[in-house]
Amino acid sequence: MRLPWKPPFFRSEASRSERSPNGPSERPRSAPPSWLTGLFSGGQLYLLSSALLVLANARLFYGSLMAQTEHVALWFSPSSFHELTLGLKDAPWSAPLDDVFIHFDFARSWARGFPFEWSEGNGYSSGGTSLLYPIVLALGYIAGYRELSLMHFAAIVAMVSIFGTLIGLRRMFAKLPEVYALFLPPLFLSVGGLNWSLFSGMEVALFLAIWALAFVSWDSFTRLGLEAKRTNALGLGAALLLLVASRPEAAPLVAVFALSAAWPWLGRKQFKKGLLVLLLTAGPGAALILCQMAVNRALTGSATAAGGLAKLELYHPYFNGEQVFHAWLSFVRYQFERLSIHHFSAVPGYGFVLWPIGLLSLAYRSTRRYGALLWSTLLIWTALVALNGQVRWQNERYAMPTAAWLLASVALGLAGSVRAYQTRLVKAPAPLFGVLVLSASIALHFVFQAERFRDQVWFFGRASRNILEQHIRTGTYLSHNLTPRPHRVLLSDAGAIPYAADLPAFDLIGLGGYQGLPIAQASRLGVGAAVELIERLPREARPDVMALYPSWWGDFVLWFGRTLVSFPVRGNVICGGTNMVVYRPDFRALDHSGEPFGIRPDERLLDSLDVADLLSEKAHSYALNYKAVGFIDMKMLTDPRNPREALWDAGRVLTGDVALSFELTNLTPSKNGSLLIRVAPATLTELELSLEGQPASKVLVPGADVWQEVRIPITPASSKARFTLRVTRGATVIFHVFAVEPG
Repeated sequence: MRLPWKPPFFRSEASRSERSPNGPSERPRSAPPSWLTGLFSGGQLYLLSSALLVLANARLFYGSLMAQTEHVALWFSPSSFHELTLGLKDAPWSAPLDDVFIHFDFARSWARGFPFEWSEGNGYSSGGTSLLYPIVLALGYIAGYRELSLMHFAAIVAMVSIFGTLIGLRRMFAKLPEVYALFLPPLFLSVGGLNWSLFSGMEVALFLAIWALAFVSWDSFTRLGLEAKRTNALGLGAALLLLVASRPEAAPLVAVFALSAAWPWLGRKQFKKGLLVLLLTAGPGAALILCQMAVNRALTGSATAAGGLAKLELYHPYFNGEQVFHAWLSFVRYQFERLSIHHFSAVPGYGFVLWPIGLLSLAYRSTRRYGALLWSTLLIWTALVALNGQVRWQNERYAMPTAAWLLASVALGLAGSVRAYQTRLVKAPAPLFGVLVLSASIALHFVFQAERFRDQVWFFGRASRNILEQHIRTGTYLSHNLTPRPHRVLLSDAGAIPYAADLPAFDLIGLGGYQGLPIAQASRLGVGAAVELIERLPREARPDVMALYPSWWGDFVLWFGRTLVSFPVRGNVICGGTNMVVYRPDFRALDHSGEPFGIRPDERLLDSLDVADLLSEKAHSYALNYKAVGFIDMKMLTDPRNPREALWDAGRVLTGDVALSFELTNLTPSKNGSLLIRVAPATLTELELSLEGQPASKVLVPGADVWQEVRIPITPASSKARFTLRVTRGATVIFHVFAVEPG
């Protein structure tokens, strides 16, 4: 049974040609003007122009990098610089983003036989944004591109990937004379911000190249329509597998390809065959995503990757559903406005012109199918990226695939419009005005983009210099100038510092990961929750040097760090702060934080809840009666057991009608015991404790900036009991709860 109507995007070439009485056949092309036939035959000019444009743009951006990093080498000691650069004369290469070096960290670990480890010895990390890209870079590392020269290899990968993307996208002009494909390369590479991301050393170029490969596979498969075979579907499935391996968040794009590939069968209610096509095309990518989630959950405790936990607003601990939605909506708008107002044109507002021109790709039969694919892809990607709270930073690199697909649709819309005028010239000369306006608009795009392009070329070089003079320099200092050599560095930039230092590291933000600790979730709650995890480390495993931006971490660096040296950055455009400070840490205040100082000599400790320690909270079924509350705070005060020592602890703010509930075990049924609740309220506070839903008692706590462990009597009915704690007067932070009893 035929459906009365099918969306044009989902119609395959074969299914359309079946209506012809002569059977499947290719629609005849109109020959280009005779004087062009020889010149453009075989698309050789397209390949040549694409290659030249890629090389020319690469020369501009990497030339800017070299020009601005040329003299930074003088800031390094000769021995450290020689080792870092392997003695290359053109060695002061860098990258415009610290995140590039996260890929380099993973790549080096792969090459050394520690797959999926950001830092050797840290164990499995889910913090990489790409599964495939570090493996590609590891091949370069094995081939001899070591230290900073790995950026040379990343540049090669970028250039090959961009060229491959242009070759793949040429297929979109298959129904047009070959000359029209020449619109694509200059338009695709016309935006400075997109080039910035493509040549940055991030995985953007490789991701777009694999998307182009998936597009070619999809186009070949859908052209066959009902004649497509299982092997064709497996080929498309392999390409889509690579797509999610390059960027796991590309899973919705896999669904677009797979559903449209299966539509010829699903539209005819041949559900068995349609589902088989879905399985063969989307199955490999889906299996990879599910496998990654299972491994993440088994080794880190969360199925979501560390990057998602640290960046996505869905996992913001203090946002409710309405706030998440409004944040998402604002980031959708931000991408549209930022691309249009800033990246697409130096003339305010002119960049909005590209969107309607791109929509023209949907207006013509010769381009509609591919235009629909581009627009569905860019809209889905924009909506997906809007969940990322980091979309506003790093030169909007997360939104640049949207820009790439839009520019491809602009080239397609321009080609379709010019072709439509050419074929109707004799009958209707009126469209000439529209073509002239369209051509003038594109010409103005290049004119108005020129200034912005120059800015981005300069920005690329300056950002690369910033990373080199601050992050790389800090890393070389840690590796070559400290005696004894540190055994672990604590930092909040999981990229260039550990790569240059080649030292084991502990990432306070959590992208790197360490032995399955939930650092990403803890850091997002507040620095106190992250320090609680450092407390869990054995003393010999704790970091013995720190490299941090002091403005990021508040009192933490004041309490735990002794300044050794700082590394400023001149003309900063990309680094997180003006000064990266190296500290010698002192974590002695953590040593006795988990021990009650209010326990009596004749009492023993039964169980304890360390509030703000996520692992302890999970083990004790911690819960709050409201979402988006329970802010983390921390204090360092005099240890009541030793006035010469400090005692640090972190906890959650309790006030109003917020109730904290938890379970304690190892209790002795029907035996009188006590809970010791560690607090340090600034004003008079009243606590109320409930046992199994029944109010136990209330206690007043005087306000004083000293550690107090309030004693509340309990008589549990069983060895496991659930308690609820409220603040009925004032407000305080609950730091620790200890269950004790005589004996």
